[in-house]
Amino acid sequence: MRFGLVILPQYEWPEAARLWRDAERLGFDHAWTYDHLSWRGLAGERWHATIPTLTAAAIATDRIRLGTFVASPNFRHPVPFAKDVATLDQISGGRVVLGLGSGGTGFDAFVLGRGELTARERFDRFREFTEALDVLLRFEGGSRGSGRGISYSGDWFSAVDARMVGAPAQESRTPFLIAANGPRSMRLAARFGSGWVTTGPQADADDAWWSGVAELVTRLDDACVAEGRDPADLDRVLSLDDEARYSMRSVGAFEDAVGQARELGFTDVVVHRPREQGIYAGSEDVLEEVGSRLEALR
Repeated sequence: MRFGLVILPQYEWPEAARLWRDAERLGFDHAWTYDHLSWRGLAGERWHATIPTLTAAAIATDRIRLGTFVASPNFRHPVPFAKDVATLDQISGGRVVLGLGSGGTGFDAFVLGRGELTARERFDRFREFTEALDVLLRFEGGSRGSGRGISYSGDWFSAVDARMVGAPAQESRTPFLIAANGPRSMRLAARFGSGWVTTGPQADADDAWWSGVAELVTRLDDACVAEGRDPADLDRVLSLDDEARYSMRSVGAFEDAVGQARELGFTDVVVHRPREQGIYAGSEDVLEEVGSRLEALR
């Protein structure tokens, strides 16, 4: 089992640097930040940009993998975003994991003045976004200053002779962690992802939530088979927190959640760093104690 910590991009940098270094010190395997322009009830609070935050985190740390949780086409175009990601991956020494999702229907969906999309339109846009990133992040053009770039024209995105930064920092390209609960998105995860991430279903009761998570695991296995991929080849990442539950409310709650995730075959779990108040409010002491137990829980 591997462990990830989400650090919301709300802190001024001297303090944020300490939090990212702490994630590494405590033994977490990967650390993440949200890729939103603002988020739900925190929209009126300080909220920094994602790629600069992760770039600074890459410089402040040495080992821990770093990622977006998760990037979407709500306000991203694949060409400049791929350039940002490839540069970040070079700076980090190949430690980036690119979390990708279709994009929600909140603030980010409308901030650029676009109309509301249907669920099918959101998936079609996400599929095209993922396909474009897959090609762009594999492209080595630009390292020698010659040769043509990448051109394509889709229903949602287009590019004319796009160039990248050079050879990818990681073999093939930056790995994708694809967020998916529905069957079409799961097949996309099986096709392009090194891993699959889920937040589980909407459910207030814990038993109903875990039951829904188990159903999603079965659906992922089916999606892998449909895509001709061995289900065991795909990392499985479970976000343990939402508005109805916070796994780090106590050490015992965290250990119980990890145990249940392990029984369902998850390779990784992700939790949110405790905040002082509001959503994900919790104790620094619990975080420290959890960190001291991570090695035993692996």
